[in-house]
Amino acid sequence: QVQLVESGGGLVQAGGSLRLSCAASGRTFSIYAMGWFRQAPGKEREFVARIRWSGGSVYYADSVKGRFTISKDNAKNTVDLQMNSLKPEDTAIYYCAASGSNAYTTTDGYRYWGQGAQVTVSS
Repeated sequence: QVQLVESGGGLVQAGGSLRLSCAASGRTFSIYAMGWFRQAPGKEREFVARIRWSGGSVYYADSVKGRFTISKDNAKNTVDLQMNSLKPEDTAIYYCAASGSNAYTTTDGYRYWGQGAQVTVSS
């Protein structure tokens, strides 16, 4: 089992920045990749970014490319999501997730999920 706990998030004006952090515990040696997803009210959960646990290659959704940065600290077992130039459409609950088998961009590729962190961007 892998446990994931998100922190950060909150309320920010458009154009501002926020940083989310995800701390992993448990069987972290089994992690292949970590991802961030988000879910806005009335919408399906969507992929935001992912990073391979070993090597650190990253991949972003087009909607956040150039504005968001995913990073990791293997020693601390944390994955961060730095969000800059935030837009009202970025408002959502953000979830971190862990995959043990591949660096997926879909929700069904991730077995472990955090509880979510609210990000609200006002116009």
